[in-house]
Amino acid sequence: MTNLLSRWTEFGAPGLRIAGTLLLAILLIRLLKSFTKRLVQKAGTDSTGRAARMREQQTQTFAGILYSGGMGLIAVVAILMTLSELHFDIRPVAAAAGLASLALGIGAQGLVRDVINGFFIVFEDQFVVGDTVRIGEVLGRVEHITLRRTVLRDPQGAIITMPNGQIQQVANLSRDWAQVFLSITVAPDAPLNPPLAALDRAASGLRADAAWSAALVDGPRVLGVDSLGPSGAKLLVQVRTAPNRQDDVARELRRRISAQFEKEGIRTSGVQQVEVRYAAKSEKENKNGPSES
Repeated sequence: MTNLLSRWTEFGAPGLRIAGTLLLAILLIRLLKSFTKRLVQKAGTDSTGRAARMREQQTQTFAGILYSGGMGLIAVVAILMTLSELHFDIRPVAAAAGLASLALGIGAQGLVRDVINGFFIVFEDQFVVGDTVRIGEVLGRVEHITLRRTVLRDPQGAIITMPNGQIQQVANLSRDWAQVFLSITVAPDAPLNPPLAALDRAASGLRADAAWSAALVDGPRVLGVDSLGPSGAKLLVQVRTAPNRQDDVARELRRRISAQFEKEGIRTSGVQQVEVRYAAKSEKENKNGPSES
């Protein structure tokens, strides 16, 4: 009886410790998953708007990193503790794991660079899903972001996938406000004061329109004469709008300017007739007189 009890103690105690280790690992993983889910839900229900989307995107990324990293750490510790209870020498295993990690890191430098750069893109709030950005020569709307890649949809509707490690410089066109300049060329023989006054009236009408005032941040402002040339004087108008509304506002402002100019009879271009006469032909005509057609 005593011999059986000693054998049970010899084999049962390590088994209980292994079972306890596995149960504790499963419990910790469940708690970690519940914690990360609550983080994302809290960020998604705070408020609406761009700030909420930014916070939710950041929280989702951090929650994913926390969950995957924490689960991997828990699994590694549980496996090492289990091997130790089974009287395995874990030092060769740890050394082999270290060498494998080093080899994987050398072979996957591009992937590591993508992940690190993707982490900082989200952490520094460079852009979020829905923003219009210009990355290098590519202009598009951000459709999807992960730690490894960024997916854009360009103006032609094409999906463009970019590894985060290749993103060096980003121009975010959806941050805070957007700006556009309109250049209007008036006829070279037209006085400048009437067109400038007409531009002021068109700009005031747009500002007073409740349907468009919400899209305006500043302006429209008539900056004055931008340049003078043979084709006429170029007048410049500046307007700042809410993000991604600059094209809509510019189209509406052009329509109002055109209608105002037409109403006041202001010409936006002049017609010039130029006659080119060659020297040899001119001398012949002077001697013989004009030719009859």
